[in-house]
Amino acid sequence: MSLKPLVTIRSVLLSDLPVFFQHQQDSQANYMAAFTAPNPADLSAFNAHWQSIMNDPTVITRTILADNHVAGNMVSFVTLGEREVGYWLGREFWGRGVATAALTAFLHQLTTRPLYARAASDNHASIRVLEKCGFTRIGTSMAFAEARGMEIEEVIMQLTAPST
Repeated sequence: MSLKPLVTIRSVLLSDLPVFFQHQQDSQANYMAAFTAPNPADLSAFNAHWQSIMNDPTVITRTILADNHVAGNMVSFVTLGEREVGYWLGREFWGRGVATAALTAFLHQLTTRPLYARAASDNHASIRVLEKCGFTRIGTSMAFAEARGMEIEEVIMQLTAPST
């Protein structure tokens, strides 16, 4: 794969799920994401979660491809009446512009505004991706982070303008 891979997004296929599960096993990625599954190694819980979101018509999912390799996933869901976006990227794809390119493409497809995102306050890379895509910080809150076993501060971000 090149340093700056060609990034595309597409609908999630069942064959993508084993790669997503493998990404979920990365303890450093779990720490950075913070708000993860209670037991990332539980394949049954992982499959049940993905079955649920893939069958929910209000949830929008995409697979992130980098040079045609499954690099991660993107999801948008509604919480308390507000549409949010989240993503997970395999660590081997970090720092190469993949998340920014994928989120930019997703925001062209997902035109709902305002759109919200949340990230652990110390996850500077994820916050930077969101800022590059036009999100601004609108607040913080405290929430329990499964991957860290404690409450941590999260940044709440909002996108109001359509993508250009």
